[in-house]
Amino acid sequence: MPGPLEDVRVVDLTAMLAGPYATMLLTDLGAQVVKVEPPQGDTTRTVGPYREGDSRDGLAGYFQSVNRGKRSVVLDLKTEEGKGKLLELVRVADVVVENYAAGVMDRLGLGYEVLQEQNPRLVYATLRGFGDPRTGDSPYRNWPAFDVVAQAMGGFLGVTGTPDGTPIKSGPGIGDLFPATLLAVGILAALHHARRTGEGQFMDVAMYDAVLSMCERTVYQYSYTGDVPAPQGNTHPLLCPFDILPTVDGWIALAANDKQWPIICEAMGRPEMAVDERYTSNSARVRHRIEVRSALEEWLATTTTKEVVDALGGKVPIGPVNSIADIYADPHTAAREMLVPIEQPGSDTPVTVAGQPIKLTRTPSRVYGRGPLLGEHDVDGIIAEWNLA
Repeated sequence: MPGPLEDVRVVDLTAMLAGPYATMLLTDLGAQVVKVEPPQGDTTRTVGPYREGDSRDGLAGYFQSVNRGKRSVVLDLKTEEGKGKLLELVRVADVVVENYAAGVMDRLGLGYEVLQEQNPRLVYATLRGFGDPRTGDSPYRNWPAFDVVAQAMGGFLGVTGTPDGTPIKSGPGIGDLFPATLLAVGILAALHHARRTGEGQFMDVAMYDAVLSMCERTVYQYSYTGDVPAPQGNTHPLLCPFDILPTVDGWIALAANDKQWPIICEAMGRPEMAVDERYTSNSARVRHRIEVRSALEEWLATTTTKEVVDALGGKVPIGPVNSIADIYADPHTAAREMLVPIEQPGSDTPVTVAGQPIKLTRTPSRVYGRGPLLGEHDVDGIIAEWNLA
């Protein structure tokens, strides 16, 4: 069955992770996404990793993961021919997405105002470190920004780290991936408006803004209390228990509300803590968090991860801290189609990418296949195809 966005045509001028992840979301939902690359291709084509024995056709793991299902055309936008072909594509497209630095497309003569003249219903979407002057001119407008910079400046690293205040970045590139997800949401909102009114528009997401939005708790905490939240390890300033704790052979995530707390006490063999007024309410446990953690650590020091998960799974919020090897073996990922094999050119053995978590029953999302080889598709053929649609 086709995806819900099967009639949406996207010109993708993005590179690296954030922009391609946004357009990957649209691709998995059925949109026709054409990746427009410079002659040298997206940088991630050569970043890796590669499997031993695979040919170097440009489909490194980094590139495959976020460019699966797209088509690729090569256009040199510094030439008149390249610009002309892009304008032809834009006239029959619904969306253009780019993540160049602010002003780059304008200097090429291909900024929003130029493209909007070619196609008044066009949604022009951008993702930059600090936004675009059209929606709010940041003093950092011209600063380059990678994921870790967005994590730092947007407030994530201000509350993520060890209790002594050492900041620790997230493992996944949330400074790229969360802004990219919001960009996809914004594109769909603007597209909905364009379909209703025939009126396109410019929209953008700043990586800084998106990370700040994700750190919403710190905003209201500071407003309500005047306190500056700081890193405090794996605990939560307002909830207890809410922690990552070691077992005999691994780690678990564990949390509980007031109704669930007695269940944990019973499993620990400490039923008295379920009725002790120092622990019966969340606010009381927060005040006595050291004693709560001490009791949990004492119990878990003699308990395996499997034993504690078997005892509490389905009763309280709990889960093992999985490695990717654990995730590959977990029946959940098979049931939810979250590990998807795709073709690797030059090899008979497929590679695996993360599946699409947005599930729909009537118009399902799916991974539509491997990433494209550089310039694998014909721009004139795509223009003709979209003209007929």
